[in-house]
Amino acid sequence: MSSIRALGLVVKLSTCATLAPAMKIVDGHEDIAWNVLALGRDVRRSAWETRRLEEGGPNPERNGLCMVGLPEWLEGNVAVVFGSIFLAPARRAVGSWDSQTYADAEEAHRLAGAQMDVYRRLADEEERIALVESQADLDAVLSSWDADDPVVGIVVSMEGADPIREPGEVEAWHRRGVRLVGLAWAAGSRYAGGNRDPGPLTDEGRELLEAMAEVGMVLDVSHLAEEAFWQAVDRYEGPVVATHANPRALVPGPRQLSDRMIRALAKRDGVIGVVPYNRFLKPGWVRSDGKEAVTPEDVAAAVDHVCQVVGDAAHVGLGSDFDGGFGAEAAPAGIETVADLRKIAEALSERGYAEEDVAAVMGENWLRLLRAVLGEETG
Repeated sequence: MSSIRALGLVVKLSTCATLAPAMKIVDGHEDIAWNVLALGRDVRRSAWETRRLEEGGPNPERNGLCMVGLPEWLEGNVAVVFGSIFLAPARRAVGSWDSQTYADAEEAHRLAGAQMDVYRRLADEEERIALVESQADLDAVLSSWDADDPVVGIVVSMEGADPIREPGEVEAWHRRGVRLVGLAWAAGSRYAGGNRDPGPLTDEGRELLEAMAEVGMVLDVSHLAEEAFWQAVDRYEGPVVATHANPRALVPGPRQLSDRMIRALAKRDGVIGVVPYNRFLKPGWVRSDGKEAVTPEDVAAAVDHVCQVVGDAAHVGLGSDFDGGFGAEAAPAGIETVADLRKIAEALSERGYAEEDVAAVMGENWLRLLRAVLGEETG
């Protein structure tokens, strides 16, 4: 193998430019329960079948062409998915049809509980889906991929903390299975400002961080306003990640991470999940440009930017956000479903990344984080 040097990072050139058969992919963000309850989608069904059933209906216009389904997880070696609990405040509802919006903390708590129940039912009713709440759960899921009956593991995250009615409830949500919490979605929350409604941590937000650290929750900073981001990262003693966020240097805007923010997360041994969403990959992209205007190489470029900023490939992964407000029409060329995430591995290999670094980006970095934060037994 030879090597190249770019911005101080040495990347080994590998002779293998394809996804290794045993390589397991981890997706750091999918709004699975929201799709079930707001759109009536059945994630156990193929994404292609969902598209066929939805043809001519409202869902493709509301949320794009479906990309996520159990058959595609299995086909694409997607072994672990971070499944979100996502609700929008009523003032930021994506449409009058969206049943998953809340007016106050009580309503948020009730709706979030229903989404948690979706994940429980999926794991109870489908033998190829399991909830990952402990190290033992993770080991069982990963072992299944080395046998003949692969199981997809779901790690539950909370995107926006308003369902936590007061900081003392963190332990109860942990017992229910939540392992990551973002203090705010784009619209902000009573705990912190969001990227659309900037603001700092509130007093309740500081109390929430203390409660999260006590039970070992992972803090997700993906949607935090920059002021709240720095306050949270400086204050929080536990693990910190950005499950679905891209470099601001490539596409400017408050939803993205500055290089300084990227370095801060790497310093905490965090992981940044790059989103294969055309608007986050090419400045000014609009739907009329067509999906072909962006390619998996653009995703690899975003991954590479993080690697160059921090000096290694140990702090970046994938966080697709597929079916989270966009669908296949807004994903890069050749990426039609979640099974096509593997094409990003190919783009990284073609860019010169060694096989072990490709594996790190595609899943091992997220698995390292999970091994560090999951307890031995279910909480």
